[in-house]
Amino acid sequence: MTISSNMLTEGVESILRTVLDSGTGEVLVVDPTPNVIDTLVTVASEHDGDLPEMRLVADESTLKAVMDDFIVASNAADLVDEGSLSMRTSGDRTENALLVTEEAVVSLVTAGDHVAGLVTTDEEFVEAARGTHTTVWEEAPEYKLRTPPITRVRSSLEQEISPDARTDFDAVLSSLQTARGDDDGLDEVTISLLVAAKNDVLLYDISKWGEDVGIASKATFSRTKTKLEEMGLIDTEKVPIDVGRPRLRLKLGDDRLVNSGPDQLAGVARSLLA
Repeated sequence: MTISSNMLTEGVESILRTVLDSGTGEVLVVDPTPNVIDTLVTVASEHDGDLPEMRLVADESTLKAVMDDFIVASNAADLVDEGSLSMRTSGDRTENALLVTEEAVVSLVTAGDHVAGLVTTDEEFVEAARGTHTTVWEEAPEYKLRTPPITRVRSSLEQEISPDARTDFDAVLSSLQTARGDDDGLDEVTISLLVAAKNDVLLYDISKWGEDVGIASKATFSRTKTKLEEMGLIDTEKVPIDVGRPRLRLKLGDDRLVNSGPDQLAGVARSLLA
């Protein structure tokens, strides 16, 4: 059988926008690369209007590596929370990542730094592909995303800590390409503590908020605070309370951080941690 096909466009972002704008009710995303997963979450999060139901099935190690980035994972959690995205893991591999809609199959073909979408709308082929990959999807275990949705993080930060803390948190995230805590960025606990220190928040309050919203445990916040304090990024001052040990108010510990705007805070902090 000869299947007619055509080239959709170059660039993962453009291809994914075209697919999400196509009006299809469902799209299977099969064996995507890390870049495809990252871009899909970004494009879907920015999409205006109704999204198709996105069913993503990928290698578990690939999903875990991508979702180690808080920025990607928290936006993905928003999509999961609203019912637009579901993720499962499978060891089955395809030659190229596939986007399978109700009307077409798009194969994402990589050539050096370029990516193009090879499209077929042959009804028999599309039906066969949907059947095959739907079966893979149905038999695959769910990928359990432990990161909280970014919408919940932002709203709870505003309510439980302060509107200024939420504004600064958003500005810091917007200034980062990744939030992994490795050489490419700061992790979500470090970001939260720096924002808290900028706003003179108690360690107890920010760590309780972080644990309640699902970012990390109080113990993780405490350990990270100690590390940042030892490196001079954060200072603490004791605040007496009526009963029990004094609580600690967080302060920025370096003048370069004190004098930085929220959009510069992450960059300065990374330079100090290097």
